[in-house]
This record gives sequence, structure tokens and C-alpha cells, in this order.
Amino acid sequence: MQFRVRYCECDPMGVAHHSVYPIWFEMGRTELLRTTGRDYRTFEAEGIFLAVVSLMVKYKRPARYDDVLTLVTTLDDMGHVKIEHSYELRRGDDLLATAETTLACLDREGRASALPESLRSTSVGGLV
Repeated sequence: MQFRVRYCECDPMGVAHHSVYPIWFEMGRTELLRTTGRDYRTFEAEGIFLAVVSLMVKYKRPARYDDVLTLVTTLDDMGHVKIEHSYELRRGDDLLATAETTLACLDREGRASALPESLRSTSVGGLV
């Protein structure tokens, strides 16, 4: 997916703040899920919640105000309860950051729950 760095995401020097990167990664996961014909809203209405339990980011170069960025989100692994994604954030050919997340499936009470079969049927290696 492509998007532009907004002014509100930057520090006074025009550099994207480190705290917005996880938000961008969530956008990537959401759009990846959407490509399968599913969405988070429907899962939540069914009592299925996906919570980030691990996030690792490596910042390599700064993103700046008004940069057009490309985020590649990959579904790496899906277990009984967890989903693992990886990310590459680029400005043109420049790699700005890489990341990995692990999400756990939870029920309405916040307990670990099996991923629904409709989600488990999603193939590993999906890209956005």
C-alpha cells in the first residue's frame, strides 16, 4: 500500500515520529485482511479480537513530512491462536524500516481463543 506522511505524524523537524510506524503497520495488516474479503469489524462483531502481543521495529532511515511511502505487509505464519506478520517500509528504493508483529486471537473476555477457520484458510505469504 502507498500513503503520504502527514504533518501531524512528524516532529518539529519534519521527521515522522517513531510512534506512528506501528499505526502504519496496523494499516498494512488491515488492508491485507481486506484483500481476503474479510475485515476486523466483522471479526469483532463475532467476538473475535486480534491483539498485538509482540512488536519489533528496526528503523533504518527517517521518513519525512510529505514523503510517499510504500508498505509491504507479509503474512508469515498462522498458528492455532497466533498470526505473525513482517513489514518493509520504503521511500522509493530506500528501505526505511522493517518490522515484525505477533497477534493473538482473544475472545470477548480477553482469553486466548482459536483463530476462526475463515481466517485460518488465508494463505501464508500474502502481500499488500
